[in-house]
Amino acid sequence: MTTHSRSFKIRVPATSANIGPGTQPPKAVSLEERPSITYTGEGAGEVPLDAYKNLTTRVALYVLRCSLTIHVHNEIPFGRGLGSSGAAVIAGVMLGDTLGQLGLSRERMLDFALMVERHPDNVTAALVGGFVGSYLRELDPRATQAASVPLSEVLPEYPPDAGPDWGREPPLPPLGIGHYVRFGWAREIRAVAIIPRFELSTAKAREVLPQSYSRKDLVFNMQRLAVLTTALSRSPPDPDLIYEAMKDRVHQPYRRDLIPGLPEVTSSITPGTHPGLLGICLSGAGPTILALAVNSFEAIAEDARKIFREKGVDVDWLVLDVVSEGSYVEEHKA
Repeated sequence: MTTHSRSFKIRVPATSANIGPGTQPPKAVSLEERPSITYTGEGAGEVPLDAYKNLTTRVALYVLRCSLTIHVHNEIPFGRGLGSSGAAVIAGVMLGDTLGQLGLSRERMLDFALMVERHPDNVTAALVGGFVGSYLRELDPRATQAASVPLSEVLPEYPPDAGPDWGREPPLPPLGIGHYVRFGWAREIRAVAIIPRFELSTAKAREVLPQSYSRKDLVFNMQRLAVLTTALSRSPPDPDLIYEAMKDRVHQPYRRDLIPGLPEVTSSITPGTHPGLLGICLSGAGPTILALAVNSFEAIAEDARKIFREKGVDVDWLVLDVVSEGSYVEEHKA
């Protein structure tokens, strides 16, 4: 991004949610007063206080529109379970913070992100980096109501012929919507992303999930999740422990029909058949499959490619590192 006096880059990583048994259903969220335009002195009762109608703010927006050049270079495929929408949301939050010189804390940035994304897994990992567990807080009714404002009011489209009723004050996020913790991650573990060449919308992937689960399946996932968060931090990693701990009964079995080849890949590529593999799972809502490994990356990916081809699906693959710094801004002064 450039202005006439300075330029800066915002870097946001891809993310993978729902690692094995770790799924995160959204909940909801202490309120503070929202900022607004105020006017005193002559004409105070006549001046419009809508940012798109007030002359001062309209001119400020005009100057910004004429002075900014925004270029986006994206390497995260859309609709593949690698957090493309979460990355876009975090990039927008950081762009607003940088341009406005707001000095927002990471926690406050997360509040703004969650007003748009509405679930914490991808945006939290994209913002802070590393291996992260997160949840949405349950707060008092006023905060819950504020955090439940329809997305169309948080991010309204601005039509060219906007009438006098358009553009209500945007809702300010409650404080502390999301909480998170960073787990340890063994440095030798890398991720092989096996990416089918078709998109799968998160909404469609959620539709196939049941409204309720058996106690047995929930206990199965909770036991493995408790083990997995520690197992991935230990060096050297234990493939037998991690492979079993990455199994899931809450979302992968229900999405198998949406992703031809998923059952075959996750069952036939194991630490026994591919030394160096630690575990394998669906990345987010899919269709990308994520294999954690310490070596044999190409063999894992190419054997997965063969299985997918038998189902008529072409794939691409990448070997990715887990970044610890999350999103950040590189600023260059002219």
